[in-house]
Amino acid sequence: MSAIVTATARHPETLAGGLPISLSHVGKSFGQISVLEHFNLEVPAGQFLAVVGRSGGGKSTLMRLIAGLDAATAGRVAIDGHTIDRLHPSVRLLFQEARLVPWQSTLENVGIARGPDWQETARRTLADVGLEGREAAWPSVLSGGQRQRVALARALVSHPQILLLDEPFGALDALTRIEMHRLLERIWIERRFTTVLITHDVAEAVALADRVIVLREGTIALDIAVNLERPRQELADPSAVELQRQILDAV
Repeated sequence: MSAIVTATARHPETLAGGLPISLSHVGKSFGQISVLEHFNLEVPAGQFLAVVGRSGGGKSTLMRLIAGLDAATAGRVAIDGHTIDRLHPSVRLLFQEARLVPWQSTLENVGIARGPDWQETARRTLADVGLEGREAAWPSVLSGGQRQRVALARALVSHPQILLLDEPFGALDALTRIEMHRLLERIWIERRFTTVLITHDVAEAVALADRVIVLREGTIALDIAVNLERPRQELADPSAVELQRQILDAV
């Protein structure tokens, strides 16, 4: 826990916290195909929610609605009590592909918005994700895990209050994925932004989230709390295994 206390003390301004998310009687159709119908979900401020389900079950549609990238066909999507119809300024997204700009350095990718004191802020955020000293590196020389760390730093540099993650670690090898899990968990503990993780990986959901929902054919088939001690270094204990079994049964 000392590393967490140190990081928090070093950057007290990063404690922005999270914002609540609400979906009320939401429907989303593409032509004649209905993906979500009368969908309700409340995500309290600061919660880490994982959304699990098979392909085509509505996970990515749900994330795009929360992000404001798509409009609901019916119902209301709100952040902090306000209906959204575009990308909310406090929301950042992280995808499976890092989507770095290849002709810009690591530092420039993180500080791509070029706000006030962007270089110092970008350096500090790179240090927070374990890439201190790699500011001048080009994306092409970074490993897959390092590129995803840069993408995470780019998402975090503006201190978002909601972070949306769409299979962000799916393309990484197993050891790098575990490292990224621990990194994300540490930063979430420090900052407590509201997090929604879309994943096919049940073990990943249990490793990271404090609540998991299973989407099946556009409806919530399971909504379960993950009351495991943090940081979660070991997931082989009976409680974690039982949670994974329940989630798998519902998928």
